[in-house]
Amino acid sequence: MKIISYNINGMRAALQKDFANWCLATNADIVCLQEVKALQNQVNLSAFSDMGYSVFWHPAERKGYSGVAILSKEKVNAATIGCGEPKYDSEGRVLQIDTENYSVLTVYMPSGSSSEERQKFKLEWLAFFSEYIKNLLLKNQKLIINGDFNVCHQPIDIHNPIANWNTPGFTQTERDWFTSFLTLGFTDGFRHFNKQPHQYSWWSYRAGARNKNLGWRIDYQLVTNTLLPLVKRCVHLSEARHSDHCPVLLEVI
Repeated sequence: MKIISYNINGMRAALQKDFANWCLATNADIVCLQEVKALQNQVNLSAFSDMGYSVFWHPAERKGYSGVAILSKEKVNAATIGCGEPKYDSEGRVLQIDTENYSVLTVYMPSGSSSEERQKFKLEWLAFFSEYIKNLLLKNQKLIINGDFNVCHQPIDIHNPIANWNTPGFTQTERDWFTSFLTLGFTDGFRHFNKQPHQYSWWSYRAGARNKNLGWRIDYQLVTNTLLPLVKRCVHLSEARHSDHCPVLLEVI
């Protein structure tokens, strides 16, 4: 089974960049999306239905902001829209589907870069999300979390760790949180297979950062350790250019 995680930075914009045909060619079983930035009825999703996808959508209340979605060819036994906390659900942060073999989450974590207030909101969210996942793990150890975490875990994950040392997304507090989160029983799929530097998933639109590969690795696919023996590979699909992020692909047996 192929699972893709992709911050598309606006579904309407991505569709204008041939995102639907890219999905057809990629032929993933499940596509986890972040920053869809639209209500479901604002987007023509018929192309995905024609491909055999069921669509699950969790938008933000604010227009043109945030929001997550999942496209699934796998039979979905249950879907959980949101996390039950209004201040986060109003921003469309998390969505879960349960298939016969796995539970798959898509998550878009707050950036924190716009203000001190939003960074505080982000840190509160991180603490909440840890507790939320702890509770899920009590019932289900077959969990795959896909998303834009807006955190670089290690210096290897950012092009200039010294200059960005205390920048939101690379503060010690956030990095420590990520380390602690993994100890709940998760493995970073990409780093499990790829230990090389200069592997990024997001690049600023400024100063030709993507062509120069001056990026951050903030998009992850985390698998519970019980599932790790079933994971075949996890790679960046860096040729995809529908967004300022690139997709990440996880293959499981």
